[in-house]
Amino acid sequence: MACLPRITGTFLDEITHDIPSQNWTEKQWRREFELYSKIGLDTLIIIRAGYRNKCIYPSKVIEGLLPIYDDIGEMFYSLADEFGLNLYFGTYDSGFYWWRRSWWKEVEINKAFLDEAYGRYGHHKSFKGWYLTHETGKNDAHIIDLFNHIGGYCKELSNLPVLISPYPQGAKQMGENALTLEESFDHWERVFEATKGSFDICAFQDGQVHYEELPKFISGIEELGKKYGVTIWSNLETFDRDMPIKFPPADWRYLRFKLESAMPLAEKIITFEFPHFVSPFSCYASAHNLFDRYLDYSLAEWDPAQVQHVREWVREERLKAL
Repeated sequence: MACLPRITGTFLDEITHDIPSQNWTEKQWRREFELYSKIGLDTLIIIRAGYRNKCIYPSKVIEGLLPIYDDIGEMFYSLADEFGLNLYFGTYDSGFYWWRRSWWKEVEINKAFLDEAYGRYGHHKSFKGWYLTHETGKNDAHIIDLFNHIGGYCKELSNLPVLISPYPQGAKQMGENALTLEESFDHWERVFEATKGSFDICAFQDGQVHYEELPKFISGIEELGKKYGVTIWSNLETFDRDMPIKFPPADWRYLRFKLESAMPLAEKIITFEFPHFVSPFSCYASAHNLFDRYLDYSLAEWDPAQVQHVREWVREERLKAL
């Protein structure tokens, strides 16, 4: 049987920028990481370790931080060590300097932040890469300068893979300011050409273009990756942009379409993001159903006893939480 498309990595969003906090403690995160080890997720990405005045640890670099009560970074890395998972560290987004075109200030604070973070977490065996958290849909906001300087500094600290996850400037997010696919390819060819060596992996978000445009978009980006030596992953959005609220778990039918569109072209499928939108332990009840549908489909090639083991383990863990 041919391999079915599977999610093998997920972002972790503990800054809770635009999705709700689940208020998980180490106990719930341990359960979640153990789940990943059971169903084939091997890669985790902290989407942003710091954003404006929030941080996942008590940083001495970022000024005016809100109170920090826990070192979430240490918890994530320790759990990733324990369960044999690879964890990428997400950089800092000021939400300010780069949007005001003072890109050099964004670089300066990131360099100090990365020095501090690598000193805290770099010894962990699960520290396997970097994620450049600055996102844009086109060649704008000095993104080339940010990628070159911050990505280059990550490489100086440790020669580990650097990942980006931009978005196509499509109609679902940008409305009348959307770019055509050809315009997007033009913008991103210029970015790839001007940033060669600053990042290794590009995982475009897949939720901003219309479904019928997605296969052509993924194919075009895959061609750019080959041309410029960039490994192409797919960032499968497991939340729904079609609903009038932000953001419910996705409809399985559309999620399956996106999985099958990405599989032939992307080397790896990651998601934003498993804990909220797919986990059987999510705060969203519909995520539990999505997990069941995903399990039925993507793990159908497994030995039925393996799948049954996962189901029984999930059931037991839910009962423990009652």
